[in-house]
Amino acid sequence: MENYISMRNISKSFGKVVANRNINLTVKKGEIHALLGENGAGKSTLMNMLSGVYTPDSGSIFVKEKEVRFASPKDAIDQGIGMIYQHFKLVENMTAAENIVLGRRTGLFAGRKALNREIGEISRRFGLDIDPGKKVYDMSVGERQTLEILKVLYRGADILILDEPTAVLTPQETSKLFDIMRRMKEEGHAVIFITHKMNEVMEVSDRITVLRKGETVGTVDKAETNPKLLTEMMVGRPVDLSIRRVKVPKGRKLLEVKSVNAVNQYGGPVLKSVSFELFAGEILGVAGVAGSGQKELCESIAGLYPIKQGEVLFENESLIGLSPSAIIKKGVSFSFVPEDRLGMGLVASMGMVDNIVLKQYQSQRGLFIDRRPAVEKSRQIIESLDINTPGIHHPVRQLSGGNIQKVLLGRELDSNPHLLITAYPVRGLDINTCYTIYDLLNREKEKGVGVLFVAEDLDVLIELSDRIMVMYNGEIAGIYDAEKCTKEMLGLLMTGNKLEGTEGLQ
Repeated sequence: MENYISMRNISKSFGKVVANRNINLTVKKGEIHALLGENGAGKSTLMNMLSGVYTPDSGSIFVKEKEVRFASPKDAIDQGIGMIYQHFKLVENMTAAENIVLGRRTGLFAGRKALNREIGEISRRFGLDIDPGKKVYDMSVGERQTLEILKVLYRGADILILDEPTAVLTPQETSKLFDIMRRMKEEGHAVIFITHKMNEVMEVSDRITVLRKGETVGTVDKAETNPKLLTEMMVGRPVDLSIRRVKVPKGRKLLEVKSVNAVNQYGGPVLKSVSFELFAGEILGVAGVAGSGQKELCESIAGLYPIKQGEVLFENESLIGLSPSAIIKKGVSFSFVPEDRLGMGLVASMGMVDNIVLKQYQSQRGLFIDRRPAVEKSRQIIESLDINTPGIHHPVRQLSGGNIQKVLLGRELDSNPHLLITAYPVRGLDINTCYTIYDLLNREKEKGVGVLFVAEDLDVLIELSDRIMVMYNGEIAGIYDAEKCTKEMLGLLMTGNKLEGTEGLQ
């Protein structure tokens, strides 16, 4: 089979940091090739060189047996390489067709009928379902991703790079994406698939290349490996991939949310009569497609988002109208780990010590802040969570995503909360760090902490949670016993479908 891509002895450094060291990667025509590795293993840097964003310091890139040098992403597109990023690059107030031709020489002045006909032909070939006249702001996450794929195919790409493409998709949307990838493979295209999800690697890929610490560990055929072996290649040692659901007797009611309504800055509803309870020693998972109200719900409880109507009670104490600092002064014992780690969770330019001081300084008396407790706690957190950092005063923004998340979780858990609210705590993290965080959540549960756990991975939600609350369009579509849930059932609820006969699952 013909080699579409050959990357030979590729190296790339940023100052003193070596991102890639003599990496080799070969992708064949008509194959789906998975690229695995922990955070910081060099996957993104390697793909950014293949897509023309970076230039290698040394090594060679061959496309269809011909050596190429890319000075820009346009050079890569001209060679038939298209990259689809996790964060879509679409213009919200334009239609699908306008986004597809944006930046092309013919531009928006291309004949509308001819353009729609061409889009239709590509859509039929690859099983892409897109209305050319639909505005991006009216599209679901799955539709936007389909549009990104259609956009690069329209520009002549026959080598596609997909970066964590299923991170925010429902099971049904993921299944549809895999069908599209298989159709591309049948058409002779090459697909490079970056993911952290082992079950997806085993379902859709033909071969897998594993990177570790900027180097190639090896390339294996899917038929000759399994998730355990792949994880060992990634991490360098055996890793237990099981997620345990700890059995803890149901404790007292910690949190009660009653008929909460909230609106956005334009007056549009984002939470609609949301009601639920959370108990001590329970993990309540929250599922929903992006933008279903999960973020606003967490921030409303934490005093960061105004509630228009309704009640939030923590141990029968009302939190309505209280700011985060007022909640802390009141002695309310809960911690919030937001999805925006460096925007809302930590101050990026500060080190661990100062970020811990920010959480504690209001409880200190006197004019001067005593940093010694924060110094000691920083060292304890580094040791207990195995945080890789040059030092306790090193700016957190210069750490990897996994280490940043460990710093944030360590700081929040250090206050020994009764309630922990955590939004997407493992988003974008490697498998080893993910399992460390799952263990941390279980440990808190065993202490009698109530955990509100917002997540994207439905497999993890089902395995880790006691109950799962599904949100759709700002409302609760249902709350179910996690042991009785299936991914398909949750996926249907997440997209607004009503299910019959689910009463016994609650």
